[in-house]
Amino acid sequence: MTTWLITGCSTGLGRALAAAVLAEGDNAVVTARDAGKVQDLADAHPETALALALDVTDAAQVTDAVARAEERFGEVDVLVNNAGYGYRAAVEEGDEADVQRLFDTNFFGAVAMIKAVLPGMRGRRSGTIVNISSIGARITPPGSGYYAAVKAALEGLTGSLRAELEPLGIRAMAVEPGLFRTDFAGRSLTQSAEAIADYASTAGPRRKENDTVHGTQPGDPDKAARAMIEAATSATPPALLVLGPDAVQLFGSVLDAQRAELERWRELSTSTDY
Repeated sequence: MTTWLITGCSTGLGRALAAAVLAEGDNAVVTARDAGKVQDLADAHPETALALALDVTDAAQVTDAVARAEERFGEVDVLVNNAGYGYRAAVEEGDEADVQRLFDTNFFGAVAMIKAVLPGMRGRRSGTIVNISSIGARITPPGSGYYAAVKAALEGLTGSLRAELEPLGIRAMAVEPGLFRTDFAGRSLTQSAEAIADYASTAGPRRKENDTVHGTQPGDPDKAARAMIEAATSATPPALLVLGPDAVQLFGSVLDAQRAELERWRELSTSTDY
C-alpha cells in the first residue's frame, strides 16, 4: 500500500487529490494549517488517513509531520507539495514583505518538505516527489510576475532534483495545472495593497475586483486528481505534467513562439564564440 503525504488539503486540488488517494485504498497524510478542515477525511477513512496541522513555513511542524507520518504508516512513498496561494501585483506594485511570504510558502516550504522526506526515500531507494506548479510559470501573465517567478523557481528546482534522484531510484515531477474550479482565484488569492494607475490596462484586469474567472474555471479538480495519481504512480512519470486543455493549448503556443524567436535571432545568438 502506498503512503502519500499531501500538503495544503483544506480545499482545491489538494483536497481532491487526498480524497482520490483514499478512495483508491492508499494511505494518506492529509495536512492543512488548520487540521480541523481535513479531519472529515480522516474520520471517513480511520484506518488509512491521518489528519495533521502543518504550516510548511514552520520548520518544527514540517519535521513533526514527516515523523508522525512515518510512525503511523512506516514510510512516505509520495510527497505532494501542493500548499500555496496566489499573489497578484504589477512588479512595481509588489510589497517586499508580501513577496517574501509568497516565496516562504510556495518555494521554501516545498524545499523544507523535500529535505524532510528524502532521508527515508534515499534509505529505501524509492519514492516520488510531486511539486505543484502552474501554467502561469510558462505564460507569465501581466500582474502575476511574482507568482510566475515562484512557480518557475519550483520547476527549476524540480528539474535538477529529478536528475539528482533518478540514480537513487527516486522520481521527481512537476505539475502545471491550468484553470480548475477551486478557491485559487477566490479565498487563496492575495494581491498588492497598492494599484498604480499606469498598469490599469495590463496588471489591472487581473486584480481580484476585476477578475470574473472565479467559479467559472473549466477544469474539474476530481479529474485532475485522478490524472496526477496516474502520472505519479506510472513506471516512468513525466518530468512535467501539464493539466487541462487550456494549459496544453497555452503551453504549445508559448513553445511555438519561443522556437520562432530562437530561429529569428539564431545568427546573432551563435556569433559569440572566439
